[in-house]
Amino acid sequence: MSYRIVAAGDSALVVEFAARIDPAVSARVIAMADAIQAAALAGVRDVVPTYRSVAIYFDPLRTDYDEVTACIERADAGGSDSAAAPHDAIRIPVCYGGEFGPDLAGVSATVKISEDEVVRVHTAATYRVFMLGFVPGFAYMGIVDDRIAVPRHSVPRVRVPARSVAIAGVQTGIYPAETPGGWQLIGRTPTRPFDPDRAQPFLMKAGDAVQFYSIDRAEYDRLATTPVRSASLAGERND
Repeated sequence: MSYRIVAAGDSALVVEFAARIDPAVSARVIAMADAIQAAALAGVRDVVPTYRSVAIYFDPLRTDYDEVTACIERADAGGSDSAAAPHDAIRIPVCYGGEFGPDLAGVSATVKISEDEVVRVHTAATYRVFMLGFVPGFAYMGIVDDRIAVPRHSVPRVRVPARSVAIAGVQTGIYPAETPGGWQLIGRTPTRPFDPDRAQPFLMKAGDAVQFYSIDRAEYDRLATTPVRSASLAGERND
């Protein structure tokens, strides 16, 4: 898969792949990011995979453009497929609709299927985590079935409740904290995508597989008050 290297100032390079939301592109991006991290090049501060690019931040006093570029080329030549290895899915419970999913009825009306069918379609898929961003722990996941892929709101909400589950086009995600946001809110999970008090604060990482499953309000309340027992809280991580 072809790519190009773009300088982003004097201390960062961006490796750009095809500009589309695609699992194959994502796998290549993550494989390259993993290989660059594993190379442990002196001066590299951070390696950040996104939907279709890898950003490499480095200290120009400890390494330079040519060294980082050579590391990128070695990573590409190695063809690491570690990011493409199968994962057991992280299972995340969601209480759909009602006060937790104020946009579910609107999504249902837009796509002309019942609310129950919207939930069925949303929970039927296994989603890929393409990247994390926006706020700590916000995982951009896809690909949402075309039958329920509705656009985000034209005017964002000022406050979206923490742990709201939402869709926007072919993407789905969970708001880790109360923030502004324009995605369509269809439910809420008791799972915390990000918790700085956990041994592993981030529940998800790029390349993970995620499945949602429906729970009722009583189960939500029970899980929401369950003491933290693992890195996933109410989510189930099986890998």
